[in-house]
Amino acid sequence: MTSDRQAVFAGLFSGMAFGAFWVPVRLVEQAGFGAPWAMVIITLTPALMCLPLVLPRRMEYIHGGWGLAGGLLAGIAYALYSASLLYTEVMRAVLLFYLMPIWGFLLGWLILRDRITFHRWLAIGLGWAGMFVIFADNSGIPLPRNVGDWFGVASGMFWAVGAVIILMSKKVHFMTHTMNFFGMAAALSVVVAWLATSNGAVPLPDLEKLSQVLIWFVPVSAILIIPAGIASIFAPTRLNPGIVGLLFMTEIAVAAVTAAMWSGEALTWREIVGLPLIILAGLIEPITWFIHDKKTG
Repeated sequence: MTSDRQAVFAGLFSGMAFGAFWVPVRLVEQAGFGAPWAMVIITLTPALMCLPLVLPRRMEYIHGGWGLAGGLLAGIAYALYSASLLYTEVMRAVLLFYLMPIWGFLLGWLILRDRITFHRWLAIGLGWAGMFVIFADNSGIPLPRNVGDWFGVASGMFWAVGAVIILMSKKVHFMTHTMNFFGMAAALSVVVAWLATSNGAVPLPDLEKLSQVLIWFVPVSAILIIPAGIASIFAPTRLNPGIVGLLFMTEIAVAAVTAAMWSGEALTWREIVGLPLIILAGLIEPITWFIHDKKTG
């Protein structure tokens, strides 16, 4: 139970940290890099910085078996989500990714035999009500309409499947999953960027601009991205993937606030009404556990 509580806090922290993730993503792009090469910088930098963390567990790549796929699928999700932030509006990318709790609870029910309780359906409902209040405009519910939107949907699906495998795989340490998470995202990004450059879609990055970006992006990776990545992988080692998705919803609150600060505008009535609903959705499971502990204690 102590480990479960630590996983809950890890999930909440990861969501809040990734809520500000869009800021360095957009800054890298604005520094003069095409979206594919911006993706390479965003994913490859933390992957290289994490290499020393996995060296003590390198034998797991021989004995880990199918469990290694968990972190790899999560890495694909990370790459797709980062790409969605570049190819569509920030809030659309966030919203479509957060279909993920639904995929997570369904997979948990089908594979783990973990029933979807009333309070979990309530949490999903509150989260989606809050997102609808914040994001719905005159065009209604924002269904996928471009490649960035589909990246957002696909990232949530890949993450849910990866989270189930991470929960089920007991032979693989979460730090190995974390390295796979960053490494797969980086490998996928490099391949896409190279293909885009080979086809003439984007130019090679300017090395002088690269050094200017890395001066500030390396510290951002160390302080924000790597701790958030580690926390996002640790949470599903102990928790149902649907619960993890609800905890990650704290990202929406931070993203909305930072987006308002970035634009210099005050929070709208939609955000003032919707954000508490989303935060409550993420807290229902921990609150339920606390009440249960009090009754059984």
